[in-house]
Amino acid sequence: MQLDFTKLDGLIPAVIQDHASGRVLMVGFMNEQAWQKTLETGFATFFSRSRNKLWLKGESSGHRLAVKSIQTDCDQDCLLLQVEAAGPGVCHEGYQSCFFRTLNGGQWQVTEPRAYDPAAVYSKQETK
Repeated sequence: MQLDFTKLDGLIPAVIQDHASGRVLMVGFMNEQAWQKTLETGFATFFSRSRNKLWLKGESSGHRLAVKSIQTDCDQDCLLLQVEAAGPGVCHEGYQSCFFRTLNGGQWQVTEPRAYDPAAVYSKQETK
C-alpha cells in the first residue's frame, strides 16, 4: 500500500496526537522524503512549507516526537501519528499543543498556560 502524495503538490497532512492522552498536538505536512525519514528514524519529520526543506521536529528545541503508531485514512492521503512528545510542549509559541486557542463568543481566546518560554528555546530562525 502506497500513500498518495499527488493531491497537495507532493504533500500529505499529518495529524500529531499524544499517544497517552489522545490530545491533538499539531498538524504538519510530509513529502515522501519526510515520510521515509520518519520511518527510518522513528521521529516525526516534516516538510516545512515556509522554509522549503525537511524539518525534524525538535531539531532546535529538543522537543522531539517519538512515533508510537501510524495510521492512514481511507484515501491514503492523510496520516495520524500517535507520538510521545519529549519536552513540555510542541507549539513554537510555548504551549503544550498548537491548539491552545478556543473560539468563545466569536473571539479567539488563549485557554491554557504556556508550558515553556519559546524565547529561551528557539533562535529567531527556528520558530516554525
